[in-house]
Amino acid sequence: MLAILWHSRTGTAEALACAAQEGASERARMLAATEASPDDLLDADGYLFVCPENLASMSGAMKEMFDTCYYPLLGKIEGRPFATIIAAGSDGEGAQAQIDRIAKGWRLKRAAPHMIVIMDAQTPEAILAQKTVPDDRLSEARELGEAFAEGLELGIF
Repeated sequence: MLAILWHSRTGTAEALACAAQEGASERARMLAATEASPDDLLDADGYLFVCPENLASMSGAMKEMFDTCYYPLLGKIEGRPFATIIAAGSDGEGAQAQIDRIAKGWRLKRAAPHMIVIMDAQTPEAILAQKTVPDDRLSEARELGEAFAEGLELGIF
């Protein structure tokens, strides 16, 4: 089972997580970062982390999920595959780097190249506004979810 762990502030990351879940269908379980527990991650075969970048780092709710789950899972999920989707206003690399460092500590293996969706929000109003994700980026997330779930099911990862 693929765990899609997500947090969203303005709808972008949530829409991308939902698209990935749609692609993976019943082979995935969506878990809000605010509700995910170490047992939820332990029960999964792989992880898709989806969150916004806020002030050059992952969102606080996603960071809190990692803070809560990190030590209880250390040494228990090594070798499991992961992928990431970052929703960003202009860059996304800071949040991506944070998740990569955490995944390295857990000894996870990357299953797909990172996906960063830049929404070009540059004013306070645009940054805080609900977003509509372009169809091509939703399709990309859907394909990632489908391929990741299929790879888990076939034992590729």
